[in-house]
Amino acid sequence: MNILSVNQLITPERNALLQHPLYQKITSIAHLQKFMEGHVYAVWDFMSLLKALQQKLTCTTTPWFASPYPQTRYLINEIVLAEESDLTLDGQRLSHFEMYFDAMEDAQANTQTMKDFLVELQNGHTIEQAIASLAVDPDIKAFLAFSFDVIAQGKPHEIAAAFTFGREDLIPDMFTEILKGFQLNFPETDLSKLIYYFERHIELDGDEHGPMAMQMITELCGTDEQKWQDVIRVSKAALEKRYGLWNAIERNIESN
Repeated sequence: MNILSVNQLITPERNALLQHPLYQKITSIAHLQKFMEGHVYAVWDFMSLLKALQQKLTCTTTPWFASPYPQTRYLINEIVLAEESDLTLDGQRLSHFEMYFDAMEDAQANTQTMKDFLVELQNGHTIEQAIASLAVDPDIKAFLAFSFDVIAQGKPHEIAAAFTFGREDLIPDMFTEILKGFQLNFPETDLSKLIYYFERHIELDGDEHGPMAMQMITELCGTDEQKWQDVIRVSKAALEKRYGLWNAIERNIESN
């Protein structure tokens, strides 16, 4: 088993996601606001997947020791640097989540539900409690619960699978689909921050992080056939949960 085999076996789920009808339904600012209000949870929980990998595959404790994954620790630290403190459109340093949040506020999307969710976590509620009380579509809750279930299992190759095939490898093609309608549908609306966010991810994940994440999977699985099977299972599930997230956003747009 190898990366090529994994890519072939998850092609149906990946193609279904890239052909989701949601992309053609974001035709007004109100639709875009609903999209952002659902998508923000994927922007946020990506960082927890990344931080889980950083904890597992680099050394974040003292005394320090070199981890046994030299290529992978470079990848993780490189992505953390970009995701947690990238340059914004106006030259500041912010995380990509904060950049997205700014773009939501510019587009006048509702950010209060997400703020309340984060306050619950900061006040000591568990992630399970915070998700349960979240006032969003059940498929958004299921998406979040899946990410944190994978993290809780604590297996680096499974976390890496959700991260790589559910996020890094997927994002360039997915965000390109979303951007296609922007100039057509919103020619007079200033969406510069949101467009910058999407274009930055397309650039980073397509040219650098995506290929490096594939190398991470190879390094973590090696010749262990069971790990490769785990990667396929988790990758398919991650793509299915993302499809569910898109369904939830599509329902919100249609109900609007």
